[in-house]
Amino acid sequence: MRVSSTNGVTVELHDLGGDGEPLLVCHATGFCGRVYEPLATGLRRAFHVWAIDFRGHGDSTAPDDGDFSWEGMADDLLAAVDAIGAGSVHGFGHSLGGGVLFLAELRRPGLLTSAFLYEPIILPSGLGSSLAGDENPMAAGSRRRRDTFPSKADALVRYASRPPLNILRADALWAYVEHGFAEQEDGTVRLKCAPESEARTFESDTKPTADRLTGVDVPTMVGIGQPEDGPNPAMFGPAVVEAVPGARLLEYRHLGHFGPLQDPDTVADDVVDWARKRA
Repeated sequence: MRVSSTNGVTVELHDLGGDGEPLLVCHATGFCGRVYEPLATGLRRAFHVWAIDFRGHGDSTAPDDGDFSWEGMADDLLAAVDAIGAGSVHGFGHSLGGGVLFLAELRRPGLLTSAFLYEPIILPSGLGSSLAGDENPMAAGSRRRRDTFPSKADALVRYASRPPLNILRADALWAYVEHGFAEQEDGTVRLKCAPESEARTFESDTKPTADRLTGVDVPTMVGIGQPEDGPNPAMFGPAVVEAVPGARLLEYRHLGHFGPLQDPDTVADDVVDWARKRA
């Protein structure tokens, strides 16, 4: 489904099927909605699952002005919920997607029936200002990414053989290549999310901070993997739980930041189990 958003963006909204209340899957930076199809297989037991491609990602267009503000991505999310036709939705957010879910909730209180966030990019208070002016290593890495391969098969072999994507479960890695690359006229394939679009998403200074969440009234579960060295999303989780009344923390000792794509069955089971306990 094609949906109009702001800044000239047309958002792609994917219906991944299932019965029950709507749940919107919101992807991490550089990914796209259909990468989470293995996760959706488990989620469909309890929900009607939808997945969004944020601006410049997947099959959504890039903003006319080149601005990858996360507030603009909140516009994309709000437009998607309106297109679903539900007053509110359950939200599953991974990394970027978790931060954008709460940006949208702050703009439209009551948008989220519940939120299950896996290592959301919601910065502890003060961290954003301390990083201001520093070169973003994630953005620098994005700009170095190879964006073209002879074929999807070549891309799959390369990603499966080296970090960081070699830890993805095989079907999730296949979904990333299948839905994250576009075939070109010369037979090659190119990343749908251009390295520059990914870099600008990482560089945006509009990421939410935990101090903004004190008024959020959404049943929330925050999942985290094993922390890595230095500031990282797993370390952000406790600050989110502390800021959101009643939020809970769930630790996955066998997973890292790509957890929903490493072990989609376990994560989906936890989302469904949590939803059923709340019912």
